[in-house]
Amino acid sequence: MIDRLVETVNGKASLVHRGRYLTTRFLVELGPEAYLVDVVQGRIAAVTSGPFVMPSWSFALRAPKEAWEQFFQPVPPPGYQDLFGLLKQRLLRIEGDLQPLMANLRYIKEAFASLRPLEAKP
Repeated sequence: MIDRLVETVNGKASLVHRGRYLTTRFLVELGPEAYLVDVVQGRIAAVTSGPFVMPSWSFALRAPKEAWEQFFQPVPPPGYQDLFGLLKQRLLRIEGDLQPLMANLRYIKEAFASLRPLEAKP
């Protein structure tokens, strides 16, 4: 799922433009699965799947796989529609240097939301 960030983010010129000042590497954990996401001037340069031995990252987003599965639904239930909804429920842990995350919060939120399917399947 996370590996699709390259196509979903880089395919949206407005989203790349929004993140044009962001160059960083961050960690995303979906339960036991770990991914390093490299962003270069708003473009997702690479998504690398773990496991990792002492990876370097600026910030980390860690949540149980079940929470991410709810988040990635076409229409997530209340409390799962936003990263801060997960944080408020104590499902998401944010660690590390918060400056790049908070300075580019809308970009990060829209990048993750871009992974949701466009239509609800009956």
